[in-house]
Amino acid sequence: MGIYLNPGKLLFKEAVNSQIYVDKSGLIEYTNSAIGTEQKLLCVSRPRRFGKSMAANMLVAYYEKSEDSHDIFDNLYISDRSSYEQHINKYDVLFLNIQRFLSRVNNKSDMIGYMQKKIINDLRSEFNEYISADADNLVDVFEELYAKTKKQFIFIIDEWDCIFRELKDDTELQKSYLDFLRDLFKGQPYTALVYMTGILPIKKYGTHSALNMFDEYSMTDMSALGSFTGFTADETTALCDEYHIDIDEMNRWYDGYIVNGIHIYSPKSVVDSIRHKNFASYWTSTETYEALRSYIDIDFDGMKNVITRLIAGERIGIDIASFGNDMTTFKNKDDVLTLLIHLGYLGYDPASKQTFIPNEEIRGVFITSINVSHWDELNYDRATKKHSCVIESFCHKAN
Repeated sequence: MGIYLNPGKLLFKEAVNSQIYVDKSGLIEYTNSAIGTEQKLLCVSRPRRFGKSMAANMLVAYYEKSEDSHDIFDNLYISDRSSYEQHINKYDVLFLNIQRFLSRVNNKSDMIGYMQKKIINDLRSEFNEYISADADNLVDVFEELYAKTKKQFIFIIDEWDCIFRELKDDTELQKSYLDFLRDLFKGQPYTALVYMTGILPIKKYGTHSALNMFDEYSMTDMSALGSFTGFTADETTALCDEYHIDIDEMNRWYDGYIVNGIHIYSPKSVVDSIRHKNFASYWTSTETYEALRSYIDIDFDGMKNVITRLIAGERIGIDIASFGNDMTTFKNKDDVLTLLIHLGYLGYDPASKQTFIPNEEIRGVFITSINVSHWDELNYDRATKKHSCVIESFCHKAN
């Protein structure tokens, strides 16, 4: 067991042992089907609070070979699937949280070199006889390991996109990072499976993705992974029945995201509302409001008027095609709105190609962000008054 190589099952075991756990091990059935195929490179993006890290920890616990994890998975959905025994605890797994590497270097441009050094040192604990003493290039190390042992690895990468979110304007580092990932994974026989997860889809330059060998799943198109993106309506209803929670209020506060026709809920919001026995906004941090404020203040093509209409409950047609999958290169208001979809501030219906504020929790975040913003009095009044009318109408219908 190492720091990055086969780090164990503890993190996922803690999730399963928690008061409220919803079984998402069906995702493993899908990743099992991708192992050793041309679809083995997966990039799955979703907002914060939607279980990204839990899913990554689950995959690590299932695949890594340093510990027997049958005690966890024998009671989960995946145990009844035909691929269960074929893959459980059969692989050397590299689990990389890019955020941690980025936070540990003073000069951010040193991050890629620092990451390679730390991973190579960890690999030496298991494969030192196959790694040359002066090795400092991670791709070279994996290529040599495969040439000598034919060993394949599974890579699980969390917070893969943190460079694009935290260093929004450092295009040089961003391109170096994408080049590193492309060299590490494209056409490499040592990869049995790569599962990357973060908030943003893969950065595009022009009309092309820099990592076009990945199958991508995002809040605008989750394809087969829709039911693993958050809690489904059935899962949320079951929790409300178990804990005697008003399902109508749960829906009003947290329902509204639509992924490939499936209604999904933010797991953190649902769990926190049950634990605290209170319906409220659990996106409550200054950072959250400030982050949203910076985008809704952008005055593209009447952006503030669009936000006012969204708060009032309208759905707005949107073209998501031009979004560059970053947080800076906006060409129009649709690009800004598409970013807000990926960040979880807006919902998206691919059938109608419309965006909307999904629920009362997120509507409250918008109202608070406007409160701390510099909107003129007219726009503010329109937004808040229309919002009040929507709530009053809703309550009247409910009664």
